[in-house]
Amino acid sequence: MHEWNRAIELIEQDLAAAVDMKAVARTALTSEYHFRRMFASLAGMPVSEYVRRRRLTAATAEIIAGAGVLDVAVRYGYGSAEAFSRAFKAYHGLTPSDARRPNAVLRSQPQLRFHLRIEGNIDMKHRIVNKAAFRLVGRKARVPLVHEGPNPAIIEFQRSIDPGVTRRLLELVDTEPTGPVSVTVNIEESRSEGSELDYWHAVATTGPAPEGFDVLEVPAGQWVVFETEGKFPEVLQRMWADAATEWFPANPYRWAPGPELLSVKAQPGGTHGSGQLWIPVEPEGQPA
Repeated sequence: MHEWNRAIELIEQDLAAAVDMKAVARTALTSEYHFRRMFASLAGMPVSEYVRRRRLTAATAEIIAGAGVLDVAVRYGYGSAEAFSRAFKAYHGLTPSDARRPNAVLRSQPQLRFHLRIEGNIDMKHRIVNKAAFRLVGRKARVPLVHEGPNPAIIEFQRSIDPGVTRRLLELVDTEPTGPVSVTVNIEESRSEGSELDYWHAVATTGPAPEGFDVLEVPAGQWVVFETEGKFPEVLQRMWADAATEWFPANPYRWAPGPELLSVKAQPGGTHGSGQLWIPVEPEGQPA
């Protein structure tokens, strides 16, 4: 986490200047791709959005202090006073002139600080798997991301799938993870609440895919497999957060591009069960 805080300090050195994201990632001892993905998972927003908010926070302080709108706009990289005023109003809900009035309510983005907290009661059961190429076969839909609680779009999508489709898919399974799997891929960079992703109801197979199904080819690679059990869906949703905040900072791997797979076995009643989360990884020292 020390290197990540140094990376944040590099951004903070001159908020008015263009950010060299490759240099920021090097300061965090990782690749730009991994830095952007982990930042979004940890902070709940893409690094580009964080920089935008920090710039507007710094610019707002200058506006309140009496600086001219055009001067501030130019200093923080906006092409015109109008462009800056639009961004200012989108962020605060007020124009720069309104912001100078007494009792104006404004937003502020504090500087981020990353901390690694190790809790003795978190037991992250995991294994590293070297897996040959395979394919995912099933049905997919574009849905919004929900961090906590049921996802209505996914529930509706799952209900729309005929049980006969699932039975046909299960006949194709010949590799891990076994059984039906929930797949998330093509996730928007921010990974914030409401951002979109492709959600699949699928199976893993090395055999040919029947006509009429969606297919995703997955290349050979390494995976970290987390196992958990408890109350649904909360215990499953926490696995992603625990992976980002607890496991990756403490292990020599980084999140790699690719689908994330969730295999679930529900107990009678459907409120408790066990699950496996498969995340593609690569060694930290490997070029991105």
